[in-house]
Amino acid sequence: MEKQILVVDDSPTIRSSVSFCLRNAGYKVQEAKDGQDALDQLEEMKKNGEMPVLILTDINMPVMDGLTFISKVKETSFKYLPILVLTTESEKDVIAKGKKAGAAGWLIKPFHPEQLLWAIKKLIFTTAR
Repeated sequence: MEKQILVVDDSPTIRSSVSFCLRNAGYKVQEAKDGQDALDQLEEMKKNGEMPVLILTDINMPVMDGLTFISKVKETSFKYLPILVLTTESEKDVIAKGKKAGAAGWLIKPFHPEQLLWAIKKLIFTTAR
């Protein structure tokens, strides 16, 4: 069974490039365009008995930003999923807010595919039950 990752980013280009990288590494990918879309998709996944192994999210998005999204995920049955942030935000106070909200890791765009895959494997392995 393929491990599924939910990719949340408002940029179709970023979603496409991240998804391409993940699919080539053997992951099943679900995409969402913002935090609200991602929450809706998580609920749909729950109804279908699906469980992603990780959420990869941006911070700056319309409708619902990444910090709010992370906080809301941590209030659901998906609260134990590792959340990796992939963003242009590199300010220490924003990173601190993200980690306080529940982000397990933080990568700065532009990303190197090897670095992204390493971080994902590390988070999936360290949070596996």
